[in-house]
Amino acid sequence: MTGKRIGVAVSGPNSDTVMANISEVEKAGIPAVWLTTGGAGLDGLTIFAAATQRFETMMFGTSIVPTFPRHPIVVAQQVQVLSQLAPDRFRLGVGPSHRPTMEAMFGTNFHSPLGHLREYVQILKTLFQTGFIDFSGNYYEAHAQIGSPINVPVMASALRARSFEMCGEQADGAISWVCPKSYLENVAIPAITKGAASENRQTPDLIAHAPVCVHENSDEVKIAVQQQLSNYPKLPFYQRMFHDAGFPEAFEGVWSDGMINGTVISGPENEVAERIYGLLDMGATEILVSVVQAGESKDISQERTLKLLGDISRDL
Repeated sequence: MTGKRIGVAVSGPNSDTVMANISEVEKAGIPAVWLTTGGAGLDGLTIFAAATQRFETMMFGTSIVPTFPRHPIVVAQQVQVLSQLAPDRFRLGVGPSHRPTMEAMFGTNFHSPLGHLREYVQILKTLFQTGFIDFSGNYYEAHAQIGSPINVPVMASALRARSFEMCGEQADGAISWVCPKSYLENVAIPAITKGAASENRQTPDLIAHAPVCVHENSDEVKIAVQQQLSNYPKLPFYQRMFHDAGFPEAFEGVWSDGMINGTVISGPENEVAERIYGLLDMGATEILVSVVQAGESKDISQERTLKLLGDISRDL
């Protein structure tokens, strides 16, 4: 599986904790970490700028930087720094985030998110690849020049078929989240392939972002999912995705057992490894893991999960 990779989403209430979590991932032998920038929380791009000075081989990625609060040229300013500090080790993931957060927190008019995202990706890719942008679109104006082109892939979040298709047309990769394998196989990959073919370009990467938990007690895993990932079935974008994946009960706003079984990779080491390899064999380029901690001793499930992910990374 040359070119395949495992990455882990890290988080924490403060920068020191995030750095400690990155160190834990590195010690496990996992080559990549990802950060989410959300609400008024810690800024992933800033943390990664600091992390580049402490971790010399780690790959970094954002999943995601929300687009509506920041003009793409502002993001380009930050990304130039990361490109200089960690050449060829940073992947930029951007996305519109969710209507409740964008409207309630920022007062943003959250309309035409896919149109906004398409222009955002176009601006960033053009600026990074050529060092120059002169763009007037439906949603953005961007007129700027940077010192020189930079080698940073621009990836985008994707959930429904149209967003995966847009990634195939424009982006360097599509980043999914809580999508069942059947949905990735039957909807996401065909849409990415279709979009790439329409623009006569190579099919970009699929970063399959999945919840993973090495833990045998399925009931405890389900409880952990309900607690740690409770928000997603309440969001309309995700409800519609789950409906398309064959889980109409998502409109009830809670995780059903079927949704958990189809989405969360859990069980003993051999079963979890088999499902991760299955996603890679299906066509995912990288598995972006969000570790679900289950059981009375949640640290144990975390340690087992990271150890397994390190073992798989060494095998790839």
